[in-house]
Amino acid sequence: MTSLDDIPVTTLKGVGAALAATLAKLGIHSLQDLLFHLPHRYEDRTRIIPMGSLRVGDVGVAEGEVVKTDLVMGRRRSLQVTLKDSSGFLVMRFFHFNAAQKSQLAEGQRVRCYGEVRPGRAGYEFYHPEYQVNPPAMPAQGEATLTPVYPLTEGIQQPRVRGLCQQALGYLKRYPIRDWLPPALLADYQLPDISAAVELVHAPPADAPVYLLMEGRHPAQQRLVMEELLAHQLSLLRVREQIQARQALPLLPSGDLPERFRESLPFRLTGAQEQVCREIRQDLSQPLPMLRLVQGDVGSGKTVVAAMAALQAIAAGAQVALMAPTEILAEQHFNNFREWLEPLDIRLAWLSGKIKGKARVAALEAVASGGARMMVGTHALFQGDVIFDRLALVIVDEQHRFGVHQRLALKDKGAVGQLAPHQLIMTATPIPRTLAMSAYADLDTSVIDELPPGRKPIETIAIPDSRRDDIIERVRDACKAGRQAYWVCTLIEESEALQCQAAEVTAAALADRLPELNVGLVHGRLKAAEKVDMMGQFKTGKLDLLVATTVIEVGVDVPNASLIIIENPERLGLAQLHQLRGRVGRGEEASFCVLMYHPPLSLNGKARLQALRESQDGFVIAEKDLEIRGPGEVLGTRQTGMMQFRLADFERDKGWIETVRGIAPTLMHDKTVVDALIRRWLGERLRYGDV
Repeated sequence: MTSLDDIPVTTLKGVGAALAATLAKLGIHSLQDLLFHLPHRYEDRTRIIPMGSLRVGDVGVAEGEVVKTDLVMGRRRSLQVTLKDSSGFLVMRFFHFNAAQKSQLAEGQRVRCYGEVRPGRAGYEFYHPEYQVNPPAMPAQGEATLTPVYPLTEGIQQPRVRGLCQQALGYLKRYPIRDWLPPALLADYQLPDISAAVELVHAPPADAPVYLLMEGRHPAQQRLVMEELLAHQLSLLRVREQIQARQALPLLPSGDLPERFRESLPFRLTGAQEQVCREIRQDLSQPLPMLRLVQGDVGSGKTVVAAMAALQAIAAGAQVALMAPTEILAEQHFNNFREWLEPLDIRLAWLSGKIKGKARVAALEAVASGGARMMVGTHALFQGDVIFDRLALVIVDEQHRFGVHQRLALKDKGAVGQLAPHQLIMTATPIPRTLAMSAYADLDTSVIDELPPGRKPIETIAIPDSRRDDIIERVRDACKAGRQAYWVCTLIEESEALQCQAAEVTAAALADRLPELNVGLVHGRLKAAEKVDMMGQFKTGKLDLLVATTVIEVGVDVPNASLIIIENPERLGLAQLHQLRGRVGRGEEASFCVLMYHPPLSLNGKARLQALRESQDGFVIAEKDLEIRGPGEVLGTRQTGMMQFRLADFERDKGWIETVRGIAPTLMHDKTVVDALIRRWLGERLRYGDV
């Protein structure tokens, strides 16, 4: 039986090879793909706003007569079309236009346009508005509907996508969308039929409640939200299922290595660390691959927990790989583990992009022969020429910097090829519970929610940058007292070159103002060896003040540093600020974090800095961060290729997450349903789940 999935978009009027190729960039190949390319918001075009009542920032519909059309030769050539109604004037300005447009918008024509009001040289202006010449009469008040707005790609505009979706809706009567959810489930949650829901979302009827649609809370939207969240949950459960379809080497606790390590530590493990160690020990003893996420706030002692896991694997005759996202963090892990494990007669190998020639060959041979029991490195560990003798445990630090597909790339390096390695994923970026339940559904989660005794809270102060001189004096006093300080530069521009330049200028200015201090500089454009050397000098106390970009966000551990200045903190997310603040407070001294902001602060900026001053708890801060910035930013999904929802919104729809978590496992037995739901909602993006 033919379904919408079988009908290509080229069936639609006006869709040739070129447009089909453009639609393919949006993941649209069939009519079903098109109907599940859902509007992410709506515009209210149901009434015409008099031009005289428009204000800057208003978005809406205006209609009037063209009184003048000019070609303006400024810095950029533009077409300026002046409209008039009974209340005032409005200019439509086009920077990209053609001769046909110019003649179409001739004096005397009646034009209806939709746009956002901006101030311009000729008064209020719409830049590149959507418009109609000689428009039909507006629908009567009871017949007007909202206008859907779709995600786009280069080469296609809103009106074209709207027209195609309306055409596709015409096929729904003959080819209804298959509803894959059990009827009992739909009845329990009073969810509408899938075809009816899709039709309403693309073409809201005039009597649909506008406020519910605008907020994404209409029952039809919620029906689709629930199914989308369910598809994501199923895709991650499938990743887990496919990994665990392979056996793992059971790493039964044996020998005295973990105990000897424990005795060598100058502190006792916290209760939370002990609990997480027990959970890991149990997982590693099984013939199924462990898939465990360990979350712990800055300074909670995740690395020691990872070392206990590594020793269990090594004691069982296996190898361990530890992967970190940056050279600085990877090298720090290597130094820590070497300090801990070499006294236990365990050899380590180090691999990163900068290791070349004989050193690289020696590291690869040590791992392939089994001489090195543990290898620490960056994503260089993924490379094809890295062959392990008996890899049974992979530890990944700061998972969200990699993404699922990258950690899965290590799975084939497991012991003797047929066995999958156990996976321990660590993050110091606390993830809100609702987000973790959905984004990491393929992992069991452990939380280290207790800081080691003696950790003093960090006092956090927000100060405007007009008091820069006072802050510089504060740095001088701290360093004269024998302590060390960080000065972190942030820039709103994405350009790494500009960020590095700002850090260089700041470092030079501070060195000039503080001639008695040794000032160092770390930024993303330094060579890896230079970065490591500079961090080494800071750690050994040769430098008093380290000026840095946010490259020091994770993992840098200098107990003598008790002061951190963060410039323009309003430009960073809360989680990143919390990470940066965690660079201090690691020693005995009282520590301070100074947030040097540039006034005036936005409401958002104020909320972020206030949240940071009020809490030291990474999980509280993560919840607030999710509320303010949304899941894409919190998880760093540009790297993960996940969590890019069409309709679901984590903050708005978090009430569904527990429900979906309960439903997903009950559907896993039916491969057809799981395949269909994943295909419908994730389409080609499923590649990260290929295992």
